[in-house]
Amino acid sequence: MKPLIFHNPKCGTSRNTLAIMKASGENPEVIEYLKTPPSRDYLVELLAKMQISPRELLRSKEPVNDELGLDNPELFDDQIIDAMIAHPILINRPIVVTNKGAALCRPSECVFELLENPVSSFTKEDGEVIYHGK
Repeated sequence: MKPLIFHNPKCGTSRNTLAIMKASGENPEVIEYLKTPPSRDYLVELLAKMQISPRELLRSKEPVNDELGLDNPELFDDQIIDAMIAHPILINRPIVVTNKGAALCRPSECVFELLENPVSSFTKEDGEVIYHGK
C-alpha cells in the first residue's frame, strides 16, 4: 500500500509530518482533506484503524466547534462524525496511513512509528531537532 497523509498545507505539524515522510524515502499520496474530505464511511474506518474516538480526532480549537456546541459531553460519536463531515476543518491533522497502521501524527514525530525506514533525526521548520527512538 502506498502511504497516505491527510494534509493541511497551512498547518506546521502537517508540513513537518509530510517532510519527515519524504526525508524517510516515502512518496505518500497527499490528500488535502479540506479540498477533498473523506467520506463518512472512510472517516469511520480511519477512526477504527487509529483506535481513537471521534472526540479524540475533533479539532476543538476551531470556532465552528464552539458554534455547534461540540464540547457537550452528551453528544454521541455519530453527531461528532456528522459535524466533521459537514465541516472538515474539525478533523484534526495530519492523519497518516501506512502498512504499519494509522495515526493522528500530533506531534509530527509520531509518524516515525508508521514508516518502514524512518530517518534517525529531523529538523522541524522551527529549528527543533527530533530523533527517532528517543
